[in-house]
Amino acid sequence: MANERISIFDMFKIGIGPSSSHTLGPWRAAQRFVAVLKNRDLLNQVVGVNILLYGSLAKTGIGHGTDIAVLLGLSGDDPVSFDVSQVMPKVQEIKTSGKINLGGEQEVVFSYTADLMFLYTESLPFHPNAVTFQAFLSDGKAVSETYYSIGGGFVVQEDDAESVWSEVELPFPVDTAQELMVWCMRTGLKISELVLENELSWRSEEQTKEGILQIFHTLRDCIYKGCHTPGVLPGGLHVERRAAKMNKRLLGGRAYADYDSWLHAIRGGGKDFGYILDWVSCFALAVNEENASFGRVVTAPTNGASGVIPAVLQYYITFHDGYREEKIMQFIATASEIGSIFKKGATISAAMGGCQAEIGVSSAMAAAALTECLGGSQRQVLMAAEIAMEHHLGLTCDPIGGLVQIPCIERNTMGAVKAITAAQLALNSNPDKAKVSLDAVVSTMWDTAQDMNAKYKETADGGLAIKVPLSLPEC
Repeated sequence: MANERISIFDMFKIGIGPSSSHTLGPWRAAQRFVAVLKNRDLLNQVVGVNILLYGSLAKTGIGHGTDIAVLLGLSGDDPVSFDVSQVMPKVQEIKTSGKINLGGEQEVVFSYTADLMFLYTESLPFHPNAVTFQAFLSDGKAVSETYYSIGGGFVVQEDDAESVWSEVELPFPVDTAQELMVWCMRTGLKISELVLENELSWRSEEQTKEGILQIFHTLRDCIYKGCHTPGVLPGGLHVERRAAKMNKRLLGGRAYADYDSWLHAIRGGGKDFGYILDWVSCFALAVNEENASFGRVVTAPTNGASGVIPAVLQYYITFHDGYREEKIMQFIATASEIGSIFKKGATISAAMGGCQAEIGVSSAMAAAALTECLGGSQRQVLMAAEIAMEHHLGLTCDPIGGLVQIPCIERNTMGAVKAITAAQLALNSNPDKAKVSLDAVVSTMWDTAQDMNAKYKETADGGLAIKVPLSLPEC
């Protein structure tokens, strides 16, 4: 989308799993609907609500927690701060009491089975992820609003320019990789430096630093928690969590007490290729197992692909000289710019483009960020992003049981490994001799997305989703 101005904090959002487009987006849409009612002074007149889920939100809504998200959003809870341990108890309370407290202020009668509707055979033309909220007022009138969750937690309404356009004037506006390269050549700035200059148009340097470090702390805490939480994932597939067992095996009894001493213990195992590879997989597994368990994660750029960038960043911190605030900021700033180029030129929604739009984009973002942090030139950074996406083109989204578990969790490990490989290839190549540009691969990804059959776009109607017959409880 030309002239769309995207901040670091648009690409990286703190929220709750398992899906940015099916959980975080609908949650934010529900919050927006409550805000509409408040702004119109109608909230205290509401006597009932209906929720209509269309298309992909209906078909994989249960597995992705869309029902949970909209109920919590209508209740006034925020995904950044809501206690993740209270997600299921709060939803169960709404179901059993037959009431929902809109915005925490207006309690109305609500039936989970009658007032929350999954319209499996209906889709709206603007985007596959659509939700309509209807509020019925005491005077017999009704208010209705339709929202679209377009990927990465972004929410829009049709013809709602305010949701997707930003009026801010950036010193270095970028829509394509070519434009990014031109600015870098004119200014001599690294990609991360250019991004941080643009961020000054929204907030102060200190506020940006504080926000980026909050993102990092969330990523760090998610990895650490995931590496120390055993058990079975919710949802009925009975998938066993693996990161905790891998963590214990790889450490071989080396002692630690917190994140910093854990890093020291990991480094104590050396730098054997297989050892490092196992840790990269472990980091990615940890994040996505947390994501599948309604844990707190960061869209990077989506929840389904939330393990790739943290895994590569953790690899850089652990096995390189990356545990410094300025390097972490450099990594996240570079990644965000590459993600924004894909969002503007293609999509980051699996419901629009398949898994290439999620794992592929996250791998490209991570590859670019790692390349810059390891000393690569601006052209090598773009080359790394291109290489990573080139080898994810056509990747389908076919979640078994509609859950963000199989093959999603393992795909994050593969995306992370590909990102590291792409960075190494770019660092050892002359980008002037590259045959494929990043803009060409972005355009190709979008063409592929448009050609891809709808059953491979987060509907659980094709691929692995139909090769593994299951009878799952609606949870």
